[in-house]
Amino acid sequence: MTTDDPHVLGPGLLPTPFSAAQIAASSRAGKEIRMRVELADGTTFERFSRFRDGDDEGATLEQWRADAADAVSSRRVTWRELQEHAAFPVETTVASVDTVDLPLGRLECLRYDTAAADEPPATFWFSPEHPGMPVRYEVRTDAGTSRTTVEEIRAL
Repeated sequence: MTTDDPHVLGPGLLPTPFSAAQIAASSRAGKEIRMRVELADGTTFERFSRFRDGDDEGATLEQWRADAADAVSSRRVTWRELQEHAAFPVETTVASVDTVDLPLGRLECLRYDTAAADEPPATFWFSPEHPGMPVRYEVRTDAGTSRTTVEEIRAL
């Protein structure tokens, strides 16, 4: 069975929250995302991601920590590659709708709870208002829960 749905990337995978075209439409002109990272050990820091030089295929993604702004990593990414990050297996993922209160506001999100045998359990919240990365994600390990929350999205 084949599908023309741009959200379905292959057999055994749930539909992704956004198509590559939706991610491109929200990121191609350039944007900067500020995130708060809370590690299981209590450490917190701000991290940034910036999309620039967007075209039909992808963009340059720059990432850095606020406390190490001179240590910017930069690489070219495709819109499809970014979409693939949210292609979760049907057998180990539960998809639902969840409303969460975040710095971006009260958002109705697509929630994906994953439980793959080879990775720690994780939860991802994607906001239809903000195509691209999850607006929050959590990873649970024996050491505790690590959480990343988008605090601001700014057009460039």
